[in-house]
Amino acid sequence: MPDRAPQPVERHLPTEESEDLLALVRDIAQREIVPAAAEEEEAGHFPRPLFTLLSESGLLGLPYDSALGGGDQPYEVYLQVLEELAAARLTVGLGVSVHSLASYALAGFGSKEQQAEHLPAMLGGGLLGAYCLSEPASGSDAASLRTRAVRDGDDWVITGTKAWITHGGIADFCTVLARTGGDGARGITAFLVPGDAPGLHAAVPEKKMGMKGSPTAQLHFDGVRVADDRRIGEEGQGFAIALASLDSGRLGIAACAVGLAQAALDEAAAYATGRRQFGRPIADFQGLRFLLADMATQIEAGRALYLAAARLRDAGLPFSRQAAMAKLFCTDAAMRVTTDAVQVLGGYGYTTDFPVERYMREAKVLQIVEGTNQIQRMVIARQLLGPESR
Repeated sequence: MPDRAPQPVERHLPTEESEDLLALVRDIAQREIVPAAAEEEEAGHFPRPLFTLLSESGLLGLPYDSALGGGDQPYEVYLQVLEELAAARLTVGLGVSVHSLASYALAGFGSKEQQAEHLPAMLGGGLLGAYCLSEPASGSDAASLRTRAVRDGDDWVITGTKAWITHGGIADFCTVLARTGGDGARGITAFLVPGDAPGLHAAVPEKKMGMKGSPTAQLHFDGVRVADDRRIGEEGQGFAIALASLDSGRLGIAACAVGLAQAALDEAAAYATGRRQFGRPIADFQGLRFLLADMATQIEAGRALYLAAARLRDAGLPFSRQAAMAKLFCTDAAMRVTTDAVQVLGGYGYTTDFPVERYMREAKVLQIVEGTNQIQRMVIARQLLGPESR
């Protein structure tokens, strides 16, 4: 029915190289991602060969040092790549974001020896990462995690369960936060654990409302032994590493949310120009035109917000509050935009014949992952007003 092809997002990129990069991403998206997205999501199929292609194309390590296998791209560019990938299929965009999050601890806090040994394969060697912070009883209250790592000579023995792990059961490496000391944030340490380590087992993947192609599972650590040279940073530094990782990861989620919303707007606008009622396209009716205008405005505002935060990060300036704002606004906007897209299509929007019902189901999880939007509001309020009275 749609007779209006979506127009590429107008981007103001910093270099000619970044313009070429975005052109490459759009080409991969249209050739390799979009054609199979709906079918594979319905079947719950994770496109591992596609992630191998993305790695070979240099897209899994974009914001990291090229000497270690990365792409030397600023976050301003990396996030726009994520947006394009998420617009094609959220499983792919979110998967790249989670992989980057899993690589952040070693890239930001590992020793030079650790980085030289592990990062080239992690960033450009076809590997896929998972980030293991949440647990069944500690989600938003991450500092109360119970997974424990006990020193045994030159090794650490990790025991416990991690929950809601994207790429759980298929990841080649895991960044794991475990308790090595007393209660609270200061007793937590980060480790790099191989995905095939003896004693590491994945539960049956969760059955989810959306994002069915992206496996999410509990990971059980039954006496998993890792050498001390896989400890990232100092003992007790893990929670600070986790918070720094999440600041950057929240920007990735914000960019994915904008990409998903853009895909929904494109589908709704195309449908509105092709669908005729009362002798003319429904796009001629003011109520619907205003609805689409509001959707477009929310998307542009979200894009501007995440890019502003990214530019602060690229300049080496504090960006934690802006990252929380971007994650909050962009994911709430994605929920509204995808819901409105279903409304534009009416009854057709509620069927699997069009992708907007999938977009709406997928948008919901973005308000939850990497800190619920209620947590984002707490982060923002604390920076505005100081900590709560006790």
